[in-house]
This record gives sequence, structure tokens and C-alpha cells, in this order.
Amino acid sequence: MKNYVNISDLNNLQNTVQDAIDLKKNELQSKTLGEGKTICLLFFNNSLRTRLSTQKAAQNLGMHTIVMNFGNEGWQLEFEDGVVMNENKSEHIKEAAKVIAQYCDIVAIRAFASLTDKEKDNAEMVINSFIKYAGIPVVNMESATKHPLQALADAITMEEFKTTKKPKVVLSWAPHPKALPHAVANSFVEMMQLQEADFVITHPEGYELNSEITKNSRVEYNQEKAFENADFVYVKNWSSYKDYGQVIKKDADWMITEAKMKLTNNGKFMHCLPVRRNVVVTDEVIDSENSLVIEQANNRTYAAQIVLKKILEKIGC
Repeated sequence: MKNYVNISDLNNLQNTVQDAIDLKKNELQSKTLGEGKTICLLFFNNSLRTRLSTQKAAQNLGMHTIVMNFGNEGWQLEFEDGVVMNENKSEHIKEAAKVIAQYCDIVAIRAFASLTDKEKDNAEMVINSFIKYAGIPVVNMESATKHPLQALADAITMEEFKTTKKPKVVLSWAPHPKALPHAVANSFVEMMQLQEADFVITHPEGYELNSEITKNSRVEYNQEKAFENADFVYVKNWSSYKDYGQVIKKDADWMITEAKMKLTNNGKFMHCLPVRRNVVVTDEVIDSENSLVIEQANNRTYAAQIVLKKILEKIGC
């Protein structure tokens, strides 16, 4: 595996999940693998779990880490070809990517969707430009349309807590005051399509995800019906894809409540964090013993570490 941009970049999801669980038992088992290697973490957007977990994962493998926040530390980058750079962007990706590649062996990037231009967001210009010009392995720490590190952490968490071979898993939309990207939901859907599970997506009409991603995944517009006998309820807000980036519903009737969770099969509550309490989910649910949000956050380290381990092993070949 040279790059980790999509969950599909893994040769085998189930084997990778098991490798991550085994690694978790002794997180320093490969502490010399990354000796003399450097990873550069580039953040075009804010982060808590992604930054800290990826740094820890790299350090567990013996790597050096460099972190740069482009929002207030770096020059604004231009990604378009043939433009006259006479406005606010000072450096072109063609030079920046090659320069960065001289300083590190792996580059990891976090760059959210604009939610204003569907075509550009779907083109994944930031990630793909680094792949094109850097010439070193690229790791996606959340891009315009994908968050494969989160999806891998979610797969690890479900494997650890499932009580049946084929669990029922629900991806549920929930309200949020802001327009949010589709990346987490997209990668979760793609991950679930690689799993043996009864998978259902539930959301209000008008919040359909990109059909090229959801494909034949089942959609249920009645949230309570979708929750019936669920083993896992994964909750995330996303803005409209059809009316791109728009918030068309804010009603609290889709918030996750204790009453809704009682419809499940003693279901586990999952969310990638950060979460707006009593908007997306009530305190009673997220604070309950069935909430896995802290376990998910912990598994972000092992998701990143198993990915970096596979890339380092490829570099060493």
C-alpha cells in the first residue's frame, strides 16, 4: 500500500482490523520500524483526535513528526493550473509539494470540503495534487469527500464490541446548526459495504448521499423503523448533497434520544466526535454505558498506526 486515501486502499479490511487489534495489545511492538523516518502532518482545517492520534501512532513506530497548520502558519496555496497568481495565494502546489517531500518520508493531509463547489470537492484537488507532485506516500486525514482513518477506527470498534456475526448497523443523520461535509458518512458507507452486516442508512428526504457511494445500500426514511433491533447506531450530520452544502432541516425530531435507542437490540451508540450535546444526541445517550465514542477515539491511534506500519513496510521493500 503506497497511499491511504480511501478505505478501499486496504488489501483486506477484515485482516487489517485484526492486525490493528493485535497491534493494540502491544502498541510498541514495531517501535523501530520508523527509525530515521519522518511524517509531515499538514492541517488545512482544525483537528483534535486526528492530529493527536496520528502523532502518537507515528511515535509508536519510532517516527519523527512535523506538524504544520496552513490556516495561520503557511502560505496560502494555489492548486489550479495556469492561473495568474496576483491575488492572495502566494505559493503553488507544484513547488510546495516537492519541497515538503524533501523534508519527510510520508505526508498526511487534512483538508475539508468547501461545500460551495460540488465538482471541485469531488475532484479532491488537495489530496490528488499532493499525490501527483510530492512523489511520496500520502495519507488522508480527512479530505473533501473521505475520512478513511475514521472509518477504519469504526471498523475496529465494531469488531471489538459486536455480539453476533452479522450485526445490524444503522447510519443515522442527526440535526446540526451548521452545514457539515459528507466525508465521514461517505467513508463509513464504503467501509460497511465491505462488511458482513445488515446495513441501513436513515435520513430525512433531501439528505441523500452521493449515489455513486451509497450504490445499493438500503435507505430508510423512517428513523424509528430503521432503529428497530439495531446492534450499532452510528450518528452523523451531513449537509444536502443534491442542494449542495445546504441545511434544509434543523428540527430536533431527528436527534438521538433514549426512547429511540430503546428500539434497538441494546444497541451501541457511535459518533466520530466532536458532537453537539442535546442537538445531535441527548446527554442520556452519549453518557450511557452503551456509548462507544471514547473507545472509537482511542482506536483512532491504532487505525493510523496500522496504516503507517503498512506504508513503512512498503517503503522498506
